[in-house]
Amino acid sequence: MSSNINRSRLDRAGVARVLVAAGFDPARVAACEELGAATYNTAYRIRLDDGTGLVLKVAPDPAAEGLRHERDLMRTETTFYRTAAPALPVPGVAYADFSREVVPRDYLLMTELPGRNWHELDSGVRGADRGRLRRELGALVAGLHRITGDGFGYPQLGLSGSWREAFTGMTAVLLDDAVRWNAPLPVPVSRLRSLFDGNADALDEVTTPVLVHFDLWPGNVLLHEGRITGIVDGERAFWGDPLAEMVSLALFGGIEDDEAFLAGYGGIVFDDGARRRLALYRAYLYLIMLTEGGPRGYTGADRDAAVEHITRHLGTALSELEPSPL
Repeated sequence: MSSNINRSRLDRAGVARVLVAAGFDPARVAACEELGAATYNTAYRIRLDDGTGLVLKVAPDPAAEGLRHERDLMRTETTFYRTAAPALPVPGVAYADFSREVVPRDYLLMTELPGRNWHELDSGVRGADRGRLRRELGALVAGLHRITGDGFGYPQLGLSGSWREAFTGMTAVLLDDAVRWNAPLPVPVSRLRSLFDGNADALDEVTTPVLVHFDLWPGNVLLHEGRITGIVDGERAFWGDPLAEMVSLALFGGIEDDEAFLAGYGGIVFDDGARRRLALYRAYLYLIMLTEGGPRGYTGADRDAAVEHITRHLGTALSELEPSPL
């Protein structure tokens, strides 16, 4: 899979301008390196001469093609860190600028958190350690979901009065993008719309908007010395159903089987409505993953293998949304 063709990069002078705007002396930079794991924004690790660590994230060119819900994501990430800070170990916002005057991109300068992401370390996290960390993560996510908002949906796109209205709008926009980018879908868009609409009544069970990260796969969880030290990459956040969080927490799997996480979180009742909502959110996330390859220019054998894998799991989610036979 090739990298995102829309990613932006700053030269040394651009990084220096950002640091000056944030109140840091560029002469104090002891090291600056691009972090290769980023796939949407571009991230740089900056080390000052006193050992202070910073991370600079730079958004893609605002004129570049992208999915419609991806507009102004860095503003959402900044809001997420500031809002979630009482509940989660998130980076501190050192400086954020969306004027595009210092550099022609949105950017966010954050404090660096200790640790490496769980995805990189996963081969060394096994047995009791894994269970303990999953319980710890469950407790952290429960704290995040105690933060409530005034409306539902993506903050950068405007909030709705109900979760049904918000999520229906989110899926409609995504399916329009899927058509625009000729996404490799396993069934016609008309069938997808019908399945989403046919299960929308389950969304009415959600009456309180909570803060949802929506990208809590192990790559966005930092570990250090046997503890969770960071939750990062909050640009996909929205106000909505806490059950939506469970999709990325068990990507291509089932949170229902994660006893350690559920023990830390406090338990979830997986009744019919909850299961249908989980299937809706899984389908939504998998559709994003299939569609985003268009504007990002993903190609190659790795992309083909990813599409096959995602499509298989999307098919499972869609089957759970089919009407029950009489």
